[in-house]
Amino acid sequence: MRTLADDARVVAAAGGVVWRTGGIGALETLLVHRPKYDDWSLPKGKLDAGEHSLMAAVREVGEETGLHVSVGRRSVQTRYDVRHGDKRVDYWLMKAVGGRFTANDEVDEVRWLTVPAARAQVTHDHDRAVLDDLARTDVPHAPRVLLVRHASAGEREDFDGPDDERPLDRTGRDQAATLAAVLPVFTPARLLAAPPLRCRETVEPLSAALGMPVDAVPELGEEGFDADPQAGVDLVRRLLSSEDGGPTVICSQGGAIPSVLLALGVRWPGTAGALWPPSAKGSVWALGGRPGALSADYYRDFAADPAAPAGALVRSSAGRS
Repeated sequence: MRTLADDARVVAAAGGVVWRTGGIGALETLLVHRPKYDDWSLPKGKLDAGEHSLMAAVREVGEETGLHVSVGRRSVQTRYDVRHGDKRVDYWLMKAVGGRFTANDEVDEVRWLTVPAARAQVTHDHDRAVLDDLARTDVPHAPRVLLVRHASAGEREDFDGPDDERPLDRTGRDQAATLAAVLPVFTPARLLAAPPLRCRETVEPLSAALGMPVDAVPELGEEGFDADPQAGVDLVRRLLSSEDGGPTVICSQGGAIPSVLLALGVRWPGTAGALWPPSAKGSVWALGGRPGALSADYYRDFAADPAAPAGALVRSSAGRS
């Protein structure tokens, strides 16, 4: 049994298993050599104060490899003993989409290898578990749909006007700004929003950040979904099967999202039967694959990891502060 004292000793880190398709069509992944430890490993590093593990993973991969990446599905979490406690590393699959390696203080060499060659090259056994996850063929490397619940918009009874015109409140605007800062790492290709104003306002900052329009999706508004649930489910299934570009962001409502997830076969871990999957305001479900072989990852929010160092996250225009 873990205690609060044990949790306080967790060293939180995050990283990426970066992949590309090689010249002969083989899946290749990137290993880094760290001269400080004289080992071959996956790019990773400790969380900064106030940082979510996903953003730490993207930052660390960029700092160590110089590569630009498109984030895919969440990979495995590794844990192992270090001198100051228990190190926990959260990994994501990441497709290399640009950039170039330059030797730096942490990494002096990188190698692109096939997965079997990388398994043989890595120094630590815990990295092999992450490489095995990359090699899976039953689920895709990346999500095809990012299903977003609209951000906070106050209470219906407190708004004097049609419910579809209820805007985001201050908390909701903060949540929308966070989504605009985080979701671009998944390289979305399309933005959709249900008819209510609060759905559109949730993705408008993301739209501005990406320079991408927001299209309407009445099938996934509560009224449209209630009238024809199958149409909404079929739309999500079509988007899941699409292979064009990056994922589609859909901002929908609490009356539709859990039903769509249940129809796709998503069940919340540790529960039995058809208990509703969670869908908090401002949350995101990253979905990939197909019913029966679905990757479904829930991001309740993108707040700082509880195991991250205390204090505020501070960055200068030059990078890390």
